[in-house]
Amino acid sequence: MRADLERIVGAAALDERPVRDLWPLAVMRERAGQSPARVMVARPSGREHVTAILRWAAANSIAVTPLGGGSGVCGAVGPEAGELVLDMGALDRILEIDETNLTCRAESGVNGLALEKKLNERGLTLGHFPSSLPGTTVGGLVSTRSSGQESSRYGSIEDMVLGLAVVLPDGTFAAPRPGPRSALGPALHQLWLGAEGSLGVILGAELRVHRLPESVVGRGYAFDSLAAGLEAMRAVMQAGIRPLVMRLYDAEDTEFNFDLPAASCLLVVATAGLTEVAAAEAAAVKRIVGTASDLGEAPYERWRAHRFDLSAERMKGLLAPEGSYLDTIELAAKWSVLAALHSRVKSAIAVGGLALCHFSHAYEQGSCAYFSFGGSAETEEDSRSAYNRAWEGAMTAALELGATITHHHGTGQARARWVADEMGGWMAVWRAVRGAVDPAGIMNPRALGGAR
Repeated sequence: MRADLERIVGAAALDERPVRDLWPLAVMRERAGQSPARVMVARPSGREHVTAILRWAAANSIAVTPLGGGSGVCGAVGPEAGELVLDMGALDRILEIDETNLTCRAESGVNGLALEKKLNERGLTLGHFPSSLPGTTVGGLVSTRSSGQESSRYGSIEDMVLGLAVVLPDGTFAAPRPGPRSALGPALHQLWLGAEGSLGVILGAELRVHRLPESVVGRGYAFDSLAAGLEAMRAVMQAGIRPLVMRLYDAEDTEFNFDLPAASCLLVVATAGLTEVAAAEAAAVKRIVGTASDLGEAPYERWRAHRFDLSAERMKGLLAPEGSYLDTIELAAKWSVLAALHSRVKSAIAVGGLALCHFSHAYEQGSCAYFSFGGSAETEEDSRSAYNRAWEGAMTAALELGATITHHHGTGQARARWVADEMGGWMAVWRAVRGAVDPAGIMNPRALGGAR
């Protein structure tokens, strides 16, 4: 393998090492002595390298997994011995920032935070802020169908991607199509959003960007019940307001993250835009929340200062003690289902003691429910058992209540067992697409329900 790849990318662009993402179960297994396999890693520096590698892999039946920042938490990146990883970090150029048409073009290895900073220098923003932003890449954000903390205003990654540059598994190149929108058939590039590297290799993306808001008004409101807070969120979204940020914490999460009385449920909300628009929307939010206690700007400022604290890397550190486990599960459901989903999932994940939830990424039709859970056990085996029970309970509750089993973290190995349960008849469509695009079956075997 090495000799063949050296002829394509050169010896300096090859190394051999263990590779995985930050899936907590993989971290726990490694802690128990199950080290990940050493695999060959190639670092292509352009389209020609990627094309040649994929053609070689198809001819030799070698599985290929593209690697971005490695900040995923679902085990989509977990190659086994004899497989190949394509580290896309060398494709790290921001090719264009177009201030007239509000677009940018970036290669797949561009760091998410670095891109945001470059845009900010021009008075622009992508508006995409996952908590893991400092460790992400453009290709990884696309491949996991990512969403960010300001999605209720700017949308999720699928709303930002205007086009993709992709090398298909047989080496064919597909460039971004023109225009802000086209009715010339389906937007086929959308198939790659959330495909977790199973349909080829993303070289870059053309992205929709926005002007930075002139003003932001952020406040916190305390509710006596979760139901009242959820109703306020629904009313805000269905009134036509698109808040920059809106996050409702249940009582346990409020107490855990904010210095507020027990049993309060905190709503952090910010409006943005032209100064008069942001102020008017903030006033409308205050009217909608009614009798909730106005806590002023402090809760929003506290959240903003710590918005990236619960990153995947920090979670990895918290998993260091033997016998411990910690993870997050993000589901999404319609407003009429969220209260029941919260109750059932909180009960399922509380096996270890820590069970928190906040609601964010709101839509007119519903919201994401983001659960955090953790605990410890005397043995590694008991720890993994408790962890797996929590996941089983959460997935079962989501499927039975008609919620989606993932909102923005992706699928990987963590959710592979339940993919067909949610997709139903669409699973046949997905398998047909995957088989047609990748007939040799070389692309990431741990993506979206596993190998076909």
